Amino acid sequence: MSTAIHDVLSILDLEQLEVNLFRGRSPQSRWQRVFGGQVIGQALVAACRTVDDVATRPPHSLHAYFLLGGDPKVPIIYEVDRIRDGRSFTTRRVVAIQHGRAIYSMSVSFHIDEQGWSHQFDMPDVPAPDQLPSEGEVRDQLLSRMPEPVRRYYERERPIELRPVEYGRYLGEKIPGNRFHIWFRATGRLPDEPAIHQCVLAYASDMTLLDSALVPLGKTVFNEDVMAASLDHALWFHRPFRADEWLLYAEDSPNLGGARGFARGLIFAANGTLVASVAQEGLLRQRQSNPA
Repeated sequence: MSTAIHDVLSILDLEQLEVNLFRGRSPQSRWQRVFGGQVIGQALVAACRTVDDVATRPPHSLHAYFLLGGDPKVPIIYEVDRIRDGRSFTTRRVVAIQHGRAIYSMSVSFHIDEQGWSHQFDMPDVPAPDQLPSEGEVRDQLLSRMPEPVRRYYERERPIELRPVEYGRYLGEKIPGNRFHIWFRATGRLPDEPAIHQCVLAYASDMTLLDSALVPLGKTVFNEDVMAASLDHALWFHRPFRADEWLLYAEDSPNLGGARGFARGLIFAANGTLVASVAQEGLLRQRQSNPA
C-alpha cells in the first residue's frame, strides 16, 4: 500500500471523543486550507459510526455545504445528530467545527438493501485506463510541457491515481464536446468493508468535479487567473463497488455564471455499472491582475 493511501485511511480513522462526537486531523502539507474531499470523507465516517447496522444499511446519499475554509493546523470536531432511526431509512446530520465555528454541514441518509426495478445510463465509450498514459508516463513524457501548478500536482505522491482521458486540456488544449472523463482508483488495496470504499469515493469525488465547469472556457483550476472553492456537494450511491479498482468519472457542467459553476458527474465501474452520481456548485472567480 502506498504511503499516501495509508495516510488517507489514517485520516479517515476518526478518534471518538464521546457519544456522537469525533475528532479528525489533517495532513500537514503546504495547503492553506483543508481539502474539501477530506471533510466529506471524515464527516461520512462519523455518520457511519453512529449506525449500528451500517453493513446492511449503508449510506445512499449525502448533501453538504462548505461554510468556511478549514484550518489544516488544528483538529476538526465532528458532531453527529441522530435525526431518525426508521425501519428502512436512517438519517444523520453532521456538523464539522473548528475554532468554535461550523465550517461544514452535511445530511446523510442510510437505506437497507431492497430489491426492485433497475435501469441506468450507459457508460461513455472512452479508452480504458490501460490505453492511457500512467501517472509515471505523464511525468516522464509531459511534465516539462505542463504549466507550473500542474507540474507541482503531478510531482507529489497522491492517494488517488488519476488517468484523465482528455489529459491534453492540462497542456492548454481545448477539448471538444465540453465533457471531461477521468479514470481513478485508490493507489493501494483497501479493506473489504463497503463503508470504507464509500468514504474513499466520497473523498475522491471532490478532486476534479468543479474543474469540469471550466472546460468550455479552455481553462483549468490550475490557471493563475482562476480562484476556485467548493460551495456544496451532493453524492448518491447506487450500487456496490470497490474504490481500489478503476472507476470512470464522467463529468460535465450545465452552467457557469455569477462566479458560480455547477458541475455534475456519473461514476461507473470498469464493467459499465453506474455506482454513484455527484453534483456540486463551486465558486469560480476570475483573479484580477495587479496593475503595474
